Amino acid sequence: MVIEGGAGSGRLAREVLRSSPRCATALRYVLVERSAVLRERQRELLTIEPLEDALGPSQPGEPGHVPEPVPGAGPIVSSLDDLPAVAFDGVILANELLDNLPFEIVQRSEHGGWSEVRVGLEDDRFAEVLVPVPDELAAEGAALTVGLDVPVGARLPIQRGVQAWIAEAVSNLRRGYLAVVDYGADAVQFVDGTRGDWLRTYRAHERGASPLLEPGSQDITADVVFETVRHAAARAGLSVEWEGSQAAWLQTLGIEQLVEEGRRRWEERAQVADLDALAARSRVTEAAALTDPDGLGAHHVLLFRR
Repeated sequence: MVIEGGAGSGRLAREVLRSSPRCATALRYVLVERSAVLRERQRELLTIEPLEDALGPSQPGEPGHVPEPVPGAGPIVSSLDDLPAVAFDGVILANELLDNLPFEIVQRSEHGGWSEVRVGLEDDRFAEVLVPVPDELAAEGAALTVGLDVPVGARLPIQRGVQAWIAEAVSNLRRGYLAVVDYGADAVQFVDGTRGDWLRTYRAHERGASPLLEPGSQDITADVVFETVRHAAARAGLSVEWEGSQAAWLQTLGIEQLVEEGRRRWEERAQVADLDALAARSRVTEAAALTDPDGLGAHHVLLFRR
């Protein structure tokens, strides 16, 4: 079973199915998306099975065990508004999800501790306000910066939404993997300033203005602090299986061989220009975008196992 958190319109799932994976007949793909509008768009791209079939046909397991999926019945795609609350084996996928979850911001104070950055009013406008930090946020900031020289004024997102989501997502994972794909960095790059503009806003797929302007009209995101993910996964009983850039991860999965196959098919059928030839050419161009070190290829992959 594959459970995709924040699945949006289902485009990633569609591409997975279009690739005809070898596990297709056993595949149960569960799209988890809270937006009713996006769940409706999924039906334009995919055949969505009824909610009661969310986990696919099953047969009784051994006494005391949960029912086992019927082999050979896949692929079965279903859509839910929340994570399924049943035990399962499989893969949980968070593709550019964690950067959108709620977070707080702390700032290094002159006395070596932290202050919390909140939003207040100043001359009838929203403005940043520094307030004493709650103990739990101070503890999180300290845990993320162990051994680091944190200068006064340095800021760090405390992503408790990430921690909560990972804990919930893997709570019913009996055996399998958690795969996180997102942009971010280790805490040292946040506090020493090398991460740069890690707090961003977006509107209509373009960069927005200050998060204090026009509230509700733009999305606010924060780069992921990778220690947050590692700590949350460890607390949930997961171990690190692999970590690195998206480009490197795709190379380990054989993307270069797939690109070469696509290039060869395109060269053989370019004069015909049929759907097979166009699909082959698309494979080459899409692979280049996914592995671009200055673009999507720089996304970070953290793979954990239970």
